[in-house]
Amino acid sequence: MAESQNQVLNALDVARTQWYHFTAIIIAGMGFFTDAYDLFCISLVTKMLGRIYYHVEGSKKPGSLPPNVSAAVNGVAFCGTLAGQLFFGWLGDKLGRKKVYGITLMVMVFASIASGLSFGHDPKFVMGTLCFWRFWLGFGIGGDYPLSATIMSEYANKKTRGGFIAAVFAMQGFGILSGGIFAIIISSIFNARFKAPSYAVDPVASTVPQADYVWRITLMAGAIPAMLTYYWRMKMPETARYTALVAKNEKQAAADMSKVLQVDLESQQQQTVTRQSGSSFGLFTKEFASRHGLHLLGTTTTWFLLDIAYYSQNLFQKDIFSAIGWLPAAKSMNAIEEVFKIAKAQTLIALCGTVPGYWFTVCLIDRMGRFTIQLMGFSIMTIFMFALAIPYEHWTKPGNHIGFVVLYSLTFFFANFGPNATTFVVPAEIFPARLRATCHGISAAAGKSGAIVGAFGFLYLSQNEDKTKTDAGYPPGIGMRNSLLVLAVIDLLGALFTFLVPEAKGKSLEEISGENQEV
Repeated sequence: MAESQNQVLNALDVARTQWYHFTAIIIAGMGFFTDAYDLFCISLVTKMLGRIYYHVEGSKKPGSLPPNVSAAVNGVAFCGTLAGQLFFGWLGDKLGRKKVYGITLMVMVFASIASGLSFGHDPKFVMGTLCFWRFWLGFGIGGDYPLSATIMSEYANKKTRGGFIAAVFAMQGFGILSGGIFAIIISSIFNARFKAPSYAVDPVASTVPQADYVWRITLMAGAIPAMLTYYWRMKMPETARYTALVAKNEKQAAADMSKVLQVDLESQQQQTVTRQSGSSFGLFTKEFASRHGLHLLGTTTTWFLLDIAYYSQNLFQKDIFSAIGWLPAAKSMNAIEEVFKIAKAQTLIALCGTVPGYWFTVCLIDRMGRFTIQLMGFSIMTIFMFALAIPYEHWTKPGNHIGFVVLYSLTFFFANFGPNATTFVVPAEIFPARLRATCHGISAAAGKSGAIVGAFGFLYLSQNEDKTKTDAGYPPGIGMRNSLLVLAVIDLLGALFTFLVPEAKGKSLEEISGENQEV
């Protein structure tokens, strides 16, 4: 009986790459396209929200979100994502990957639309409802992490598994890029249709009433790609590995695999085989701690450290660009024009650094290995962050901004051709099938706790040390230079913790996780 089960799993490991593999990448990847769009599009419109709802009569600067509101708007989705990763990861191991896969997508669609439909004009009411729906948006996004990674790892063959999982995650790059492009288009249309002076010329008229539609449309557009792939998600069968190893039904596993991977094993599977593993240990057992405790520590710490740096840089790159003088002073622009400038800067970074980095990983991960790419990425990010931080005063001088932007783009390139991709791939490979989604969810949740630290902490840390130069309502921080130094040290720690993570290149999932020894 164990032999019949092994026959199913071995067939998956050596199955040739087929069209269905690419279909699965697109179906799962569109969820990540939506995830990235929804998580990062908020950074495009936060300055506009400040102008619309927190304008101070007679102020020399445009209105800005108060510290607590800004932290909540930027970070609440990450809180929801963390909860969703833990909940749906656990649920995916209990009920199966397919049963809960469509639920996450519908939560994302509904919450995306609702986040742009907050009623009224009172700042507290608008921000409160926006934060409420962005929490639930994050909750749906969180479920996509463990489920998409696990589904793709269990469908793939061992030769190309890393590239397939990384390709799903790489759709994030297109989501970030699309968010910037969409914001450019919407702000251009509104700016051409509703002309407004700069804040310096007329503070009130610089924010036209129609600007309220710009941020709402930008947020709501995230529902479109998720809706387009819902039907196809529901058509995907349960993964053969879950059916065989967790549900203990090899006949159904063979039937499902035969449908999608053109491998006929149904005739050889005449009965449902029920078999208990010799050692079906759970998550909170000494057996798990001895076999996989250090692995889980490695995947959680590296993802946690990576996300502190990565999300700090992504969410607040508009503030970094303003600090070095790459973006014009806020008072020299109207509200919609500022969205256009921020979106253009972030799109350029995504186009030059973020998107290419993801696809370098896709192409090379099964040749170079996960460990090598992750260690290389963390190490080079550390070097570049020190190169930005130590001579920071040099970069702020006129004429030196291009050099800063190039180095800054390279940190994104090596984050994505590095730990931002591998921290997603590895937890989907190294744990047993019955705990795979759960452990991936725990690892991803550790990452999102790092994102929360980045979203809430960097906002305060990066404030000027001179309290007269801080943004309205913020206490003095440690300054942008010291904040970049902190991020460099975090990247260095990530490189060190990478040594706890095993290499999975070229091995079957059962070999890596030790399941082939549990019979």
